[in-house]
Amino acid sequence: MAQTWTCSGLRWAAQGPALVWDGGRRSALPWGKRVAFAVPEGAVRTCVGARGYACPLRSPVSARSTGARCEECARLDRAHSVAADTLADDPRPYRVYLAWFGPGLVKVGITAVERGPTRLLEQGAVCFSWLGTGPLMAARRTEELLRAALRVPDRIPYAQKRAVRSALPATAAERAAEVRELHARAVALDGRPESLRPQPCRVVDHTGAFGLAGAVPATGEVVELAPGGAVGGELVAAAGPDLHLAVEGRGVVVLDTRLMRGWELVPSAAAEAGDPAGELTFALRPFVREQDGLF
Repeated sequence: MAQTWTCSGLRWAAQGPALVWDGGRRSALPWGKRVAFAVPEGAVRTCVGARGYACPLRSPVSARSTGARCEECARLDRAHSVAADTLADDPRPYRVYLAWFGPGLVKVGITAVERGPTRLLEQGAVCFSWLGTGPLMAARRTEELLRAALRVPDRIPYAQKRAVRSALPATAAERAAEVRELHARAVALDGRPESLRPQPCRVVDHTGAFGLAGAVPATGEVVELAPGGAVGGELVAAAGPDLHLAVEGRGVVVLDTRLMRGWELVPSAAAEAGDPAGELTFALRPFVREQDGLF
């Protein structure tokens, strides 16, 4: 019987992305690496737990859930989440950032200073700039100010990020333009907390880190994993939790690695046979592209 592995998710570091497996093992993901696995027949996806603790009930979870947690574990996880605004007394310094994911998709967010740019890599931000640094509540108030005064969201669905990722402007200057314009408007606002130290606009571009420069546009995304299904392809790019895999006969498809969590995975039959050709038997949702002009 093939050995099974349980994925803990995708992690970003200065060296690039890596898949992390239960037990701490990491699989580095350099461009060109073949990613191939299958879900065994009869397998059930179970809750991954919360805050480092296993789910006591090993509750089944939906194949389409990106959180891969049951209701109780999801509540426990959010009870200790900065993103959920439940840690008002966190003494660590925070940064406010402006992140750009594609034309018209800019968001405001906060992250602990000690994390550096990791949060931006995890979100798939194509480029970003810091806006200010200070205590958590000052960072929160600044985030709320930008949402209200400039109508900048603090969340952008991954489906929108993926849909525009294959049509990014060619130059770094074009990609940075919206961030620079919004940064200038943000620092000119009245009512910003005095304890938040402003930072100049210095746009960091992740196109190279994500492997998106000159990449072949993706045609669609994996909807869910299912027992008896498999995927295999060459890694050509990665952004946030997404792997862009070149699959023979299917083009480039996006696999959200959050869908892998909670499943016991095994090598696909093609991978075990040494077959270099790609495969995809999981359900795929094509990207819908708007047509130019009026009809």
